[in-house]
Amino acid sequence: MRKILIVGAGQSGLQLALGLQDRGYEVTVMSDRGPDEIRAGQVMSTQCMFATALDLERDLGLGLWEDEAPCVHGLGVAVAAPDGTRAIDWVGRLDGFAQSVDQRVKMAGWLERFVDRGGNLVVHPVSLSDLDWYARKFDLVLLAAGKGALAAMFDRDPARSPFEQPMRSLAVAYVHGLAPRPDSDLAPVGISVVPGVGELIVIPALTGSGPCDILFFEGVPGGPLDAFQGIRDPEAHLRLTLDLMREFVPWEYARAAGGVELTDARGILAGRYAPTVRRPVSSLPSGGLVLGVADAVVANDPITGQGSNTAARCAAVYLAAIEDRGEEPFDRAWMERTFEAFWAQAGRPVTAWTNAMLAPPEPHVQELLAAAEHHPVLADRFANGFDEPADFDAWFYTPEQAHTYLASLA
Repeated sequence: MRKILIVGAGQSGLQLALGLQDRGYEVTVMSDRGPDEIRAGQVMSTQCMFATALDLERDLGLGLWEDEAPCVHGLGVAVAAPDGTRAIDWVGRLDGFAQSVDQRVKMAGWLERFVDRGGNLVVHPVSLSDLDWYARKFDLVLLAAGKGALAAMFDRDPARSPFEQPMRSLAVAYVHGLAPRPDSDLAPVGISVVPGVGELIVIPALTGSGPCDILFFEGVPGGPLDAFQGIRDPEAHLRLTLDLMREFVPWEYARAAGGVELTDARGILAGRYAPTVRRPVSSLPSGGLVLGVADAVVANDPITGQGSNTAARCAAVYLAAIEDRGEEPFDRAWMERTFEAFWAQAGRPVTAWTNAMLAPPEPHVQELLAAAEHHPVLADRFANGFDEPADFDAWFYTPEQAHTYLASLA
């Protein structure tokens, strides 16, 4: 039986661990926290899993909260006008519903399932020297520790990393009490764009205390939304969130008129990081190799909501490649081929689209956004691009593509 070590207990690491466990591998997961600590800890992310990623979970029997989490049937975009109204406002319908489950709930539950099924869990912070020691005892070592310090063991790939600085300042609040959107019965994810300032993303979700909403600001660094650094008091974080909503996205603030409250004192998060693609294989001092997984090596800005979806796709690609390898060694060439398969399927399309959305919109993108208000088929295609980002290759990135597609709609 081949022995595999996975460092990290997030979406990709645990999905992969549970999939390998199903297939008879001896799997060890290393995490700096156990299930109870994760469940009671600080919120770790925003997330919205679209239909394809949810199917990957279902294939492994991991859709444990599907009956409890709100079903998201649409995705809407609003663009603020200078007078505070909406210059653009539309909602596209998703072909298959999406869902968001607080990763504190999800990862704690998955980790317990892994242990209950006989998996070996080591709860301990992991250093480079630890990895070097473990690499001698396992057939394959995978680092799925997200954007933690260990990710620095993988070299930055400059050809795939156009940004050297953070492009957004991030601030998250999980809340109860936000009213449903009055203009749509699709329970959509809402993306409100304030040109030159940033974005507010509102995601229906499930947390430990039940259904909730995630209020997620993406602020241009140095701008008015870049205001959460140093705020440690949860209530102060929420007050600032609501104040900024009232000033910049009053149509979303109106949904909070009945009063909102944090889901819990740890339901806030703030920070920033530079979007980075790293080379997927790292050599340890002893000569052993480590393969990077998901956002340990492809860390995109969350503006397009792709982190957990990309992680799910990465886990699926790696799972198939490991199974296909049989008893052959997991050498560097195999690792690089496996990563490139993931990059081609999911990493490249998501990175291209996310990087495009971080830049000021080009005129043809503005035309597309405006046209979606009048062409439901375009609004729906935008929405479903969140599930299949590769579709944007055909119509989104160049003026020629956009104008050809718009002409076909006319």
